[in-house]
Amino acid sequence: MRGSTTSTRTVLAVAAAAALVAAASIAIAGGAAADPGTASAGLPPKGARATVQVSPNPTTYRGQEVTITGNCGGGTGLKSVLGGFPDHPALENIRILRSGPDHFLAKANVAQHIGNGVGPVFVDCGGEAGVTLLVTHV
Repeated sequence: MRGSTTSTRTVLAVAAAAALVAAASIAIAGGAAADPGTASAGLPPKGARATVQVSPNPTTYRGQEVTITGNCGGGTGLKSVLGGFPDHPALENIRILRSGPDHFLAKANVAQHIGNGVGPVFVDCGGEAGVTLLVTHV
């Protein structure tokens, strides 16, 4: 029973973090579109223009290999990938295979301790950052 409470708290914490990421993304997008007369109308602010996708998403088992791709949005190239949070990583064995600024490619495995839930996958592209959500259904 005690483990169930800890798991519930963990899932709720990750869900709350995902909701904050989504709310911030909506706020940023709303702010960028607020002044359509500027050249950057519709673009995220400088520093947050990298795009990232994770496939397959949702994942279906622990240890499953995922592919992380995207574009650095003006950044210098892929520097690092973080899945989850530093003290509770959702991805392990992260390998950057191509770090180009126009297209990057990385591979990773879903951590063995991950359960059902949703969490962020962050990329650092040397001056630009990006985030997406990874859904796990294991």
